[in-house]
Amino acid sequence: MYGLSTYAFFWRISDRAPRPLTLDEMLAETHELGGEVLQICDYAPIETYDDEQLDALRATAAGHGIALELGTRGVRTEHLATYLRIARRLGVTLVRSMLNTAGHRPTVAEATALLRETVPAYAAAGVTLGLETYEQVSTDDLLSVVRGVDSPYLGVVLDPGNSVARLERPVDVVDATASHVVNIHVKDFSFSRRDGWVGFTFAGCPLGEGLLDYGDMIRKVGPDERGINQIVEHWLPWQGDFEETARLEDQWTRHSINTLLRSK
Repeated sequence: MYGLSTYAFFWRISDRAPRPLTLDEMLAETHELGGEVLQICDYAPIETYDDEQLDALRATAAGHGIALELGTRGVRTEHLATYLRIARRLGVTLVRSMLNTAGHRPTVAEATALLRETVPAYAAAGVTLGLETYEQVSTDDLLSVVRGVDSPYLGVVLDPGNSVARLERPVDVVDATASHVVNIHVKDFSFSRRDGWVGFTFAGCPLGEGLLDYGDMIRKVGPDERGINQIVEHWLPWQGDFEETARLEDQWTRHSINTLLRSK
């Protein structure tokens, strides 16, 4: 299935928005654009929802015919237990996380030990936990954790652009992780020269206009055959004012989801 992340609404839910979008509004837009999934990713307010609010959110998503996914950061047992509780209440079957947080940077051995404690509970609930590729952790280390836990309910959330800052080539990240992928973040990216040709800016761009070899990634991962959802995200730089940034964010989102739907 194809869908959107809250990161596709990054600026429109930020504190720069005169009135940030609500989850209900993001669900309505996801439905309008033909998306089938909304990944509520790094969206801290969800942790404050009580059961009544979670039930209402689940009902709204179901009314739009949209499946929900969750995203958080960290591998501490208590935190992931909190997200499992939320996932079960929302009917979520995939939770994305990252190894590091601001206050915890586990070694491979520590992360593996923590996840060996946590993943069985996820498995029992039918919820898959996915660890995202990104620059703070080498792809080799990330895979060492996944292989060390050795569960079909722990895999990789593939976002090959994230690892460029670690000097890992996107194609190499795809090759290394393909068989372990459980979720894909679809965002394109490119380098552009800074003023005076002093250095580069690495940022997002409309899907199909940058360095992401989407076709190669899909051939190697096989998401349709394996039931792996593809989730639209962006790295859209601030455009100087909210109105223009929001307009472009909406344009990129529509372009990305339409591109994915046409690829079916």
